[in-house]
Amino acid sequence: MVQFLKEAAHVRPSQKQLNWFSMEMYAFIHFSPNTFTDLEWGDGTEPESVFNPTRLDCDQWVAAIKAAGLKGMVLTAKHHDGFCLWPSRYTEHSVKNCPVPRDIVGEAAEACKRGGIKFGFYLSPWDRNSKYYGTPAYNDYFCNQLTELLTQYGDIFYVWFDNACGEGPNGKKQQYDFPRYFELIHKYQPNAVIFNDFGPDIRWCGNEAGIARHSEWAVVPTELCRYATAQTGAGPMADQGDLSYMYNTDQEIGTLSNILYSKGLAFVPSEINMSIRPGWFWHEKEEPHSLERLFNTYLTSVGANACFHLNIPPTREGLLDERDVKRLKEFGDLIRQEFGMPIAASVEKVAGCPATQPKYTVTFDKPVRSLKYVVLSEEIAEGQRVESFRITADFASGGQYALYQGTCIGHKHICQLQDPFAHQNPLIDDSTPEIRQLTVQVTAARDEVLMKEITVY
Repeated sequence: MVQFLKEAAHVRPSQKQLNWFSMEMYAFIHFSPNTFTDLEWGDGTEPESVFNPTRLDCDQWVAAIKAAGLKGMVLTAKHHDGFCLWPSRYTEHSVKNCPVPRDIVGEAAEACKRGGIKFGFYLSPWDRNSKYYGTPAYNDYFCNQLTELLTQYGDIFYVWFDNACGEGPNGKKQQYDFPRYFELIHKYQPNAVIFNDFGPDIRWCGNEAGIARHSEWAVVPTELCRYATAQTGAGPMADQGDLSYMYNTDQEIGTLSNILYSKGLAFVPSEINMSIRPGWFWHEKEEPHSLERLFNTYLTSVGANACFHLNIPPTREGLLDERDVKRLKEFGDLIRQEFGMPIAASVEKVAGCPATQPKYTVTFDKPVRSLKYVVLSEEIAEGQRVESFRITADFASGGQYALYQGTCIGHKHICQLQDPFAHQNPLIDDSTPEIRQLTVQVTAARDEVLMKEITVY
């Protein structure tokens, strides 16, 4: 048991996964004939003439993305309707036959380069237009298009695949050759991370509403992420059960009771994705979500060992909606306001504590009254290890009270501190709100804890 926990503690990310984590937030851009037909899923019969963005401006997209603090863009190069936002040589269902015959993938990639953000793409495996779909020839067709995107548009940081598959119980059904797709990506864009339900690099959080788990581990069973490479042996209970039931919607992915039954663990962190408005494509009557919802999603994605993939759909003109642009700036401004000025403090590791239960004291230059957040980070290049922790405050009056209790940390954990007196009878509260010191105590870990950051805001 102890040996397996040590193995689990040393499951390490690749350099490109570390690079992905450091981005923390990036944009999704859903743009296709659906924008003009007011649909979420097209059926592939839409005429090319319907796609007519008369004021297309990818630099406007990038400016709004940067205002929110997002560090990259992932463009829907092809959605389920099969319409290609680049002039693919392998289909007529593309921008080359629309009223504005412009290479939108190319323009978006160049705008990202000018704006200093990274560029990636989503290529839907499901294609409701292609005559090859549902036949062995489709994988050749898909790989031809994938190769175009990998070789014509400079550096790609992200290739995003879902597992959508049609056409229903009586329709065509395609077997996707994902290992072949991955091989092409590794050949032409070796630094790109790959998103898929089952790995190899990044996995889905299990919903499209920006909802996080209570404990989001990046070290997960290969029974879930079968395209990832196992870095451990089998768990101590692997021969007494199985994890074949596991899917991304499960709530206990990566927790201790779960991994004990695994036949091997891999490093595959989670992306939390949602759209800035109810739909993934632009619909005129929809409004962007509230600033509060976006910020809360930031706290429970970037602030909970995941990355935040925020969709912003262009209008029929080819511009981001001004309502969304305004909300994006508000979102970026709020993050900068909340996390732009750390409180001056000294951090010391308490001597004599067990390696898996260390304590750290955070002493302020002078007693403080207003604390909102403590940000914790592990040195995940060496593995993810912390199972649980707590944060307590030493008040100037002499009392010590718990402000936060949490589970895993990983790349980043943003702890929203709680008022320890919020539920006390105010008539008997004789405390002072001034805090002179915090203690961060790890209560359980899989091996020696390597803490990278403790910052207070």
